[in-house]
Amino acid sequence: MPTKTLEATLAPPTAHKERKLQEIHDLYHKGLHEAFDAGADTQSAVNDIVTPYDLPYQVKDALKNYVPKLRDTYNASELDDDHPTRMVNRAARFDYSEDRNHSYVWEVPQPGHGPNFWIPLRISPEQEQLWADLLDGDVSPGQLQLIQNRTSWKLHVAVEYSAEEPGYDSDSNGVTHIGLDIGESSLIMGCALKDGSPTRPLVCDGSRAKHLRKEMHTTLKRLQERDAAEWRIDERFDHYQNALTDIVEKASRQAVEYARSFEKPVLVMEDLTYIRESLDYGKWMNRRLHAWAFARLQDRIEDKARAAGIPVEYINAAYTSQTCHECGHIGYRDSGGAFHCTHDECHVTTFEGDINGAINIAQRVDPWGESVPLKPASDDSPRDGSACDSTTIHTEQSQSEQMTLGEFGSKPTTSD
Repeated sequence: MPTKTLEATLAPPTAHKERKLQEIHDLYHKGLHEAFDAGADTQSAVNDIVTPYDLPYQVKDALKNYVPKLRDTYNASELDDDHPTRMVNRAARFDYSEDRNHSYVWEVPQPGHGPNFWIPLRISPEQEQLWADLLDGDVSPGQLQLIQNRTSWKLHVAVEYSAEEPGYDSDSNGVTHIGLDIGESSLIMGCALKDGSPTRPLVCDGSRAKHLRKEMHTTLKRLQERDAAEWRIDERFDHYQNALTDIVEKASRQAVEYARSFEKPVLVMEDLTYIRESLDYGKWMNRRLHAWAFARLQDRIEDKARAAGIPVEYINAAYTSQTCHECGHIGYRDSGGAFHCTHDECHVTTFEGDINGAINIAQRVDPWGESVPLKPASDDSPRDGSACDSTTIHTEQSQSEQMTLGEFGSKPTTSD
C-alpha cells in the first residue's frame, strides 16, 4: 500500500509541556549517539544501552529498531546533527473535537508511570481527510517523528492509505518512463523517454528557493544578534517557510502536469530514504543537501501523481549524476553543471548534467538493469546527493543526441 506523511505543527506549549518535550528530545539524541558510537548493531545491544534512559517505551522501541540499521543498512559513517525524535506507532494516539480551537490533539507519551499530556495540533487543510481517516482507523499509522524547529515543534506521522490504482502497470507496453531529478540548482529536472530516447525536458528552476533559504539564514541570524523578540523571529521564519511551501506546491503540480502530457506516464524518482546518513562528504555537504527538503518535494509529487492515477517508482540513487546515460560508464560533472563522459568509444562527450541524471533515473526503473561496482573518475560534488559506491546501468543503450548547456537553452523550460 502507498504511504504518506501527515504533518502537523504543535500549538505553542506551556512552559511545563515545553520542558517535557525538550527532555524527551535531548535524551533521545543522547541515547542515539551513545548507541551509535558504541557500534550497537542488534536490538538487544541497543536495549542494553537505552534501558537506563528515562524515555517513553515508544521512543526506546524506535531506537532499538533504528540504530542497527544505521551502519548495516544505510552505511552511516556519522550522525547528522538534527535527527528527529522517532516513536513507534503505539504513540499515535489522537483525538478530535469541533468544540476546541484546535480540533486535533495528540497524546504525548511520557516515561514510566507518569501521566501523558495532550497537546493541540495545527494541521494542513489539504490533509484533513487523512487525519480523519487516521482517527477512524481507515488508515494505518506507522512511525512518528517529533521535530524541533527553532522555537516550534512539528509532528510527522507515516500512514498507509488506499489509492485508486492506475489503469496500467509501470512495466506495461507503451508506458513512458519519466525521470525526475530533484536538486538544488534545478529544483526539478524532468526528462521523458519515448522509445528509449529523451524528449522534451522539463526544468523547474531552483534559484528562487536557494535565494529564499540564503535570505532566511541571514535575516534570522541578524535578528538573533540584535536580540529581537521571539515573536518577531518566529514571524519571519514562518514567512520564509510559507514561501518555500508555495514553491513546493507549484513545482510538484508542474511535474505532474508534465507527466500527463505523455501517454501512460510513469514517474521515476530516486529513493532518498536516509540518504543523509549514507553520504560521505562531511558535515558541510550534508548540511547543504539537508537544507532543502528533497523528501518533502518528492512526497508532494507522489501525492499529486497518485491522485491523477499516475504510477510512481523509486530507484537506487547510486551515481545517477555521474553515469553516462548512453554508455553506462562513469564520467564527471564540472563546476558549471555539464556532464563529461570519459569513455573514448562513446559518442557523448558533453551533456547537460541534470538532464543526464534525469535520463539515468528514467532508465534505471528497467528491471533488467544490472549493477556494476564502478568508481567515479573524479570528485563530482553532486547537487542531488546521489553519490554512492555502486551504479546500475541500462543494458540496451539507445542512440541520442548530445545536449550541451548552450543547446539546452533552447529547450522547453518551466520556472517555479
